[in-house]
Amino acid sequence: MHNGLSLLAPSMTDALLSPPPAHGNAAEVFRAFLRLGLLSFGGPIAHLGYFHTEFVERRRWCSEETFAEIVAIAQSMPGPASSQVGFALGLLRAGWSGGLAAWTAFTMPSALLMLAFAFGHQLLTGRLGLGVIHGLQLVAVAVVAQAILSMRKSLAPDAPRMALALAAALIVFLGFGTLLAIVGGALAGLLLPQTAQCKPTHPLAFRLSKAVGLTAAALLLALLPALHIAAALSNSQPVAVFNAFYRTGALVFGGGHVVLPLLEAAVVAPGWVDQQTFLSGYGAAQALPGPLFTFAAYLGAAIRPSVHPLLLAALALIAIFLPGLLAVIAVLPFWSELRQRPLVQSTLRGVNAAVVGVLIAAFLRPVCASALHSFFDSVVAVAALIALLRWKLPPWVIVVAVASLSAFAAIA
Repeated sequence: MHNGLSLLAPSMTDALLSPPPAHGNAAEVFRAFLRLGLLSFGGPIAHLGYFHTEFVERRRWCSEETFAEIVAIAQSMPGPASSQVGFALGLLRAGWSGGLAAWTAFTMPSALLMLAFAFGHQLLTGRLGLGVIHGLQLVAVAVVAQAILSMRKSLAPDAPRMALALAAALIVFLGFGTLLAIVGGALAGLLLPQTAQCKPTHPLAFRLSKAVGLTAAALLLALLPALHIAAALSNSQPVAVFNAFYRTGALVFGGGHVVLPLLEAAVVAPGWVDQQTFLSGYGAAQALPGPLFTFAAYLGAAIRPSVHPLLLAALALIAIFLPGLLAVIAVLPFWSELRQRPLVQSTLRGVNAAVVGVLIAAFLRPVCASALHSFFDSVVAVAALIALLRWKLPPWVIVVAVASLSAFAAIA
């Protein structure tokens, strides 16, 4: 399990382990998550820190133990972990309306900003504009490298799992596909050495029936072939876009950055979005608060040709988040029992190691291959990585600095 859980270990104080107060309402949840949606910079692990401070320590909406359980669930299934944790916290606080309010408020600020960038980046022409865009691509190199180093420590910390990660990277790099790498990782996980696992002392206090969980699971799985068939038969661009982004959201294990190779395959390979536009948007996404998955809104609006960019942006945004939210609803009623099974634990460890390899392959191609064209580019990317790792500068500061430097170099 992700070592981020060690940071969230129960303090065992009476105040934090006491039951949460009476449930609130959707408006309260919306206000709390809108604030976090505007201020939560730094990626999914940083988001979990913000959530912990706000909802465990400050508002006391849940106990330490419940929060740790929710984080464990989110990090063990496909989808954006921070958004899934936020949805579950909203669900816990105010029921279904609270879950939707939490997701909407946390997602909306960065989605609107990414949408604005999708329309505004077309104005970046000439040497100055191209320099800014290239700077965003260099930021993507540093951010993905940072994600690989961080995830390797937690998801592939020993030799067997690192070997599994490298095998997965080779599978993807040779063109056999991300899905094969993830499925292979799941199967290989059964052969990994067993480790001691932590068992929860209390079940989660969600009032969700197993019937609701089974319905969500059935919908999650049924939509995969149904959307694929509908896209093939209808020849409709909106249906094809919804299918592509839903499939992407259903396959993202291991955190937001793993979505990069999947989205690249979904929108660049078929020619919907060119490589430069893709990496520029990914670089811009690093400067924004909230979930990285809102990159989908930018891509939906950037798809060409299109007569309905706003519609495609909305469909892409909903589609990429939907599998993760359905997965949370499907698992919550069963999780306390399910996570104690050794077979499930071993499979998840293999999947987690494989996604490190998927990210390594994406780092080599398309990220480095498309962004690094000179020794100067490499120096700037390495400097940005050092600033992230050693100086702990916020990603948005790196984005502004690198984009400005690149623009200056382009016109000098």
